Amino acid sequence: MTTLRINEIFHSLQGESSTVGLPTSFVRLTGCPLRCIYCDTEYAFHQGQQISLSDILAELKNARARRVCVTGGEPLAQPACLILLTALCDAGMKVSLETSGAMDISGVDDRVKIVMDLKTPGSAESDRNLESNIGSLKQKDEVKFVICDRGDYEWSKAKIDQYDLMHRVGEVLFSPSFGQVEYQQLAEWILQDKLQVRMQVQLHKIIWGEKPGH
Repeated sequence: MTTLRINEIFHSLQGESSTVGLPTSFVRLTGCPLRCIYCDTEYAFHQGQQISLSDILAELKNARARRVCVTGGEPLAQPACLILLTALCDAGMKVSLETSGAMDISGVDDRVKIVMDLKTPGSAESDRNLESNIGSLKQKDEVKFVICDRGDYEWSKAKIDQYDLMHRVGEVLFSPSFGQVEYQQLAEWILQDKLQVRMQVQLHKIIWGEKPGH
């Protein structure tokens, strides 16, 4: 029987990515090998319980979930995450995966939309970026940069060019690190450079603040 260690399953509005604002069910897996300085889900590093795949699917079906986001922590740190993703797709759900970019994404079901971080220097984990993941990204996928300062912004622009991300993926997301870069400042940088990225502001934090289950 397939089981996964689950931190929480909850139903909310998507706070990030191109589906921001849409009702979404979230499956947050326990565990993460990274320690980004701005992490807002440290409670997911260790807290959680083993739940069978069948029970996870049953809970989502009972909630009439149409969109499901598998997140963490780092969900791909649990090998059974790949089985979960395929099972969700087979159940007819629209599935997205939020991943740090430090774990191999090549085995992820092709039906899943991958939202992958490229860790900036300001995260203190940029050396964990797995460069081979770039070749596995598809047009439906999205790449996110969390910007901590002007240096991160310039680094991110360089990575967009280096990997030709504007043509490789469907969306490039710039997110200001909460409390480190003002929304207006990042917006002005993007507009001044005529950069064709999507700026996002973590809608869930604006509505509910930093609380688990949202």
